[in-house]
Amino acid sequence: MIDKSINRNIEQILLKLKTIPETPGVYQHLDASGKVIYVGKARNLQRRVSSYFTNYDDKSAKIKMLVRNIADTRVTVVATEVDALLLENNLIKEYQPRYNSLLKDDKTYPYLCITDEEYPRLVLTRNRKGVRGQFFGPYPNGRILHELQQIIRQLFAIRSCSQTLSEASVASTRRRACVKHQIGLCNAPCVGNESHEDYMATIENVRRILKGDFGDIVDNMKRQMFSLADELRFEEAEKLKRRIRLLEDYQSRSTVVNTTIKDVDVYSIVSDTHHAYVNMMRVKNGSIVYCFSSEIKKQLDESDAELLATIIPALHEQTGSTADEMVVPMRVDDIPEDYLRQTIPTKGDRKKLLELSQRNILAYQRQWLHQQALLSGENPRSKNAMATPLLQRLQQELHLPQTPVEIECFDNSNIQGAYPVAAMVRFTNGKANRSEYRHFNIKSVEGPDDYASMSEVIERRYRRLTDEGKRLPQLLIVDGGRGQMEIARQVIVDRLKIDLPIAGLAKDDRHHTNELLCYDYSSPTPPTAGQILSVQLKPTDPLFHLLERIQNEVHRFAITFHKSKRSKGTFRTELTNIPGIGPKTAQELLLKYGSVKQIRLQTFEDLSKVVGPAKARKIVEFVNS
Repeated sequence: MIDKSINRNIEQILLKLKTIPETPGVYQHLDASGKVIYVGKARNLQRRVSSYFTNYDDKSAKIKMLVRNIADTRVTVVATEVDALLLENNLIKEYQPRYNSLLKDDKTYPYLCITDEEYPRLVLTRNRKGVRGQFFGPYPNGRILHELQQIIRQLFAIRSCSQTLSEASVASTRRRACVKHQIGLCNAPCVGNESHEDYMATIENVRRILKGDFGDIVDNMKRQMFSLADELRFEEAEKLKRRIRLLEDYQSRSTVVNTTIKDVDVYSIVSDTHHAYVNMMRVKNGSIVYCFSSEIKKQLDESDAELLATIIPALHEQTGSTADEMVVPMRVDDIPEDYLRQTIPTKGDRKKLLELSQRNILAYQRQWLHQQALLSGENPRSKNAMATPLLQRLQQELHLPQTPVEIECFDNSNIQGAYPVAAMVRFTNGKANRSEYRHFNIKSVEGPDDYASMSEVIERRYRRLTDEGKRLPQLLIVDGGRGQMEIARQVIVDRLKIDLPIAGLAKDDRHHTNELLCYDYSSPTPPTAGQILSVQLKPTDPLFHLLERIQNEVHRFAITFHKSKRSKGTFRTELTNIPGIGPKTAQELLLKYGSVKQIRLQTFEDLSKVVGPAKARKIVEFVNS
């Protein structure tokens, strides 16, 4: 347990902890002024609330800050975990706690709202507090919103005027219908041209379209069309036919997935040190009818699953979703199955949906970083603009003293020790700096010894830089695990005595890069063999993509150099195997004829003109033998 030096209210808090029940519920942490600073839910309130005040030294810096500011805690007991989930969502929206990760304020995105009136209207608004009614959205894509409004305006001639209507005022009115009725944009319920019952049925169809439920509406319209045709009311049937085509055309422009997927929400998330980016897609009757992405500022270093546990209920309610199944990239333990059934797909149509959602959120993240670069006055097309957040995150993840603007990476290449070479690439501001690439012939190593080869080239590289007084990179990466890192540490720290952070890219059993290793540079003393940090890399993580580009580039550069050396070595070895033919003569022949194959085709007279009759005779005898 913590002491008073950390939180002076700890005695009263510990006393209250003993009285908290072991039931599902919601807890609120309050500061000294009585303001709610954090809201959370729990299956077991006693265990969850107590966890904040135990093992304090193991907590992250942000949670330590929260604990220091807690002056009181209050709890609300509920019947089920679903009730806790919904109550937490409502309290977070009400109090906007400082330490909760909240959805970005999306008041700049428009909503469509069916107003809470006796004769409802459909209005567009950016302020949910200024209008009473049922909201749909937000719609970050203005084109989709405009298309939807146009379709609803053509399908249903609902009123758009702001006058207050009631059945009593309609019955007593003597006014004439406005011009919108005359041009066919309103059925004029204000003068009794449409009954209240029929008008509300139209509003219900509007509501279903906004929810993405096109199928039943189209089926009902078709039945009405055939019924009107049977009654020989062809003009009205033709009007319905045009509306059906309009709806079907709009639905066909949605991405069609599989008609067996009736009502599903798809969520994906990608995060860095300070922010997370979440995407939600709604699928109705096999079509994607809604897609929304948003940025969330992380407050307490939450994991992706913890963030989804907070965000999903908010989006589920905010968008008016009717889905009982959600497709997610990982298990979200804090969302009960009786609230939303979870699916983590590994194949099939749901897997394709999840991949599409992930592509959307990665595109949104790039767009968001681009916008931040513009707002900060930085040129978004410059090398530094997009890479800076990733490099800053890399600095934080590895506890580096500086942002690794310049990164150098090494790799070896040989075939069972033959033609051993090494290569180095430099990335500046996250971009390949090809003018700084270097390749190395291994001089002091015999046989296939990758560790000795790595030791030689790293020492040659950085001894030369220090001797010439040139600037060192801010991070050295070796394409290998702990063994290669230790070799680099022995050279950099023990022999050269220079301050250069060292990291390694480690692979799993299937030879896939899955981990970034680095010595712990948070300590003021030089790193030792045991002080290694591990950062797990996900394939969807932009930081993984940056490191993968560096790794692929150094591997390509090393392989290309090795192939070139091996090819030249093959020609030279075959010619110099001829007694009396040395490297200089072999070089002259290769320059003249281009290859050993062409040399074999030459006559004695031709070869004599190049190397003289004595050597020409030896070459011809060797070829004939």
